[in-house]
Amino acid sequence: MPVFSSLDALGDLVTRRGRLYVRWSRGPEVDLQRGSSMDDLTGTAMPRLSASPLAVEGWWDGRPVRVWVARRLYDYSHLPRLKDARTRPWVLSGDELGRGPDNEPLVRGVSPLGWIADQVIAEAHEIVTRQPGRWGPIRRDGTAP
Repeated sequence: MPVFSSLDALGDLVTRRGRLYVRWSRGPEVDLQRGSSMDDLTGTAMPRLSASPLAVEGWWDGRPVRVWVARRLYDYSHLPRLKDARTRPWVLSGDELGRGPDNEPLVRGVSPLGWIADQVIAEAHEIVTRQPGRWGPIRRDGTAP
């Protein structure tokens, strides 16, 4: 599977393709074999794969796509530390079937498009930390950012 090695390359793809998603997991080989995600809190199987949308919303109103994509990546960048060190982000396309318990899209008809390189996540962290507001990743471990 190809690797996106810059935030600009990923931003260009998002601009061209629109409805794309990022999933943090051990990868499409594992996920597509399983076919669904699990709600960590309840242990309930969800009907498809949970993912985060990368498509830029209209209200973003011409702001830089790279900042949008950086935020979307940063939001879940804690997962390899908290869940499993083998967790990596990858880009996919597919059709949204519904929403999971955290209001995340559940995607079917998944087509993997590429891994997101570690340097892209580092680039996203740099961009987010340079923003004027207080911004941190979504956390589930009970500690403040």
